[in-house]
Amino acid sequence: MNLRDLVYRLYARRVEGRLDHDQVPKHIGVILDGNRRWAKASGGTAEQGHKAGASKIQELLGWCAETDVEVVTLWMLSTENLDRPEAELTPLLGIIEGAVADLAADGRWRVHHVGTLDVLPARTQSVLKEAEQATMNNDGILVNVAVGYGGRQEIADAVRSLLLEHAGKGTSLEEVAEIVDVEHISEHLYTRGQPDPDLVIRTSGEQRLSGFMLWQSAHSEYYFCEVFWPAFRKVDFLRALRDYAARHRRYGT
Repeated sequence: MNLRDLVYRLYARRVEGRLDHDQVPKHIGVILDGNRRWAKASGGTAEQGHKAGASKIQELLGWCAETDVEVVTLWMLSTENLDRPEAELTPLLGIIEGAVADLAADGRWRVHHVGTLDVLPARTQSVLKEAEQATMNNDGILVNVAVGYGGRQEIADAVRSLLLEHAGKGTSLEEVAEIVDVEHISEHLYTRGQPDPDLVIRTSGEQRLSGFMLWQSAHSEYYFCEVFWPAFRKVDFLRALRDYAARHRRYGT
């Protein structure tokens, strides 16, 4: 261990020691951004960047478990990412499949897919379904893996699901229009039954949500971190929690 690593470790302990666990967010959304730029900066390939990013996930979940976080949503692949060249997309999907399988094999987490399954290859769909089925009775952190996810698509899917449900009951469109409200739509989101994210973290220095959890993040706090995702450290995570705890959440009041 070099001097710099020692200093960071001591600093992380100091920040963690001052952290009020009663002020820790229960649901954290994370936009895992910067894999390719991290790889480029270090002279590697995009595939190497994605592999490094995937290996960081278990570390993050370990930190979350230590600080009593209950739900983590990881944006691993957007619907827009599916338009990437096949030479990059195919290995990326393989890396995501491996990461999801590792989460299921770990035994500590409950894995839940959020996104549109039918836009994904059959193998990816199968891995996501198997991981969810295998971990459904686990007691650990609920890990939402957002693969083939788009915020606008989620809202469109929720409205479609709502309409189909009422059509099956014989409800007319006029009757649906009379009764539909925010809660009705929330009940049809990919994350139905879960608390909305208290904190959304985005790495790589970009300061936008890019459509991540558009509906659920209406009252979320945001933390934008300059570091690329593969280089995200425990001290960066603790700083995000410290920053969150220092904010006074007013929920629009």
